[in-house]
Amino acid sequence: MNSSRLLLLAVMSATVLASLVEALVLSRRGHYDWKAMGVSLLDLVLRNIVLVALPLSIATPVVRFAWEHRLTTQTLASWPGFALLFIGQEFCYYWYHRASHRVRWFWANHSVHHTPNQLNLSAAYRTAIFGKLIGSLVFFVPLVWLGFSAQVVALAVAANLSYQFWLHATWIPRLGWLEYVFNTPSAHRVHHAANLEYLDANYGGVLIVFDRLFGTCIEERDDVPCRYGLVHPQTSYNPLRVEFERWIALARDVAGARSFAAVLGHLLKPPGWRPDGPGDTTEELRRRANLLPRR
Repeated sequence: MNSSRLLLLAVMSATVLASLVEALVLSRRGHYDWKAMGVSLLDLVLRNIVLVALPLSIATPVVRFAWEHRLTTQTLASWPGFALLFIGQEFCYYWYHRASHRVRWFWANHSVHHTPNQLNLSAAYRTAIFGKLIGSLVFFVPLVWLGFSAQVVALAVAANLSYQFWLHATWIPRLGWLEYVFNTPSAHRVHHAANLEYLDANYGGVLIVFDRLFGTCIEERDDVPCRYGLVHPQTSYNPLRVEFERWIALARDVAGARSFAAVLGHLLKPPGWRPDGPGDTTEELRRRANLLPRR
């Protein structure tokens, strides 16, 4: 087993162990959803099996083209190269994550991560088993074009996701001035909340600065406790329903579309969009509730 796989195994083991310790502590303090944790563990195992069995992505040809036509070749041997990778990856991750909520094709996959109705450390590794196959890597192609190898970019994204593990803790309070620069548990609680006041916010990975720049930063409010999960909660513990319910709904809508424009709308417009009038997008739900988010 090579060093990268050993590192991955060590990180996975540490995250699962930490989530188990948290689960034991929280279960002593009150209700803990052990079934949901079981679904998340199964997701983690199956996802890694799929990654080994199907290592490619539909974005692979685009990544190869970008590498063959790269502007230069970047290394991490100097601080400028490291800084460019870090900031560039954060920028690309922001837009990947924003699209994962605002483009239904990507949401059908990413929504699996938001199905737990309790936010805890085990929710961090429920991220859908087929994520690599839907083309999400295309958001990170600019980094390859700038001269970072696909392996280095993948390592940077993995480091970003590893940082986000601790953000899924509800017992960590606000962190003062750090909230203005970094993605924190408080900011991520808002991201996972299904309250209309909080929807579609805080997409950053390590940093929150791009949310502040692009108007998607919403702060946690004492008067609006977070309700976690989906707008229409996922109540089933059937892993097949958890993984594929949104995909089945998308396929049904595409099959019933009456025009090519409607097909594209179902695939590329926000979740809840309808071709025949007001649907259940975030904007429409807030309009009907006469509610605007407080940023």
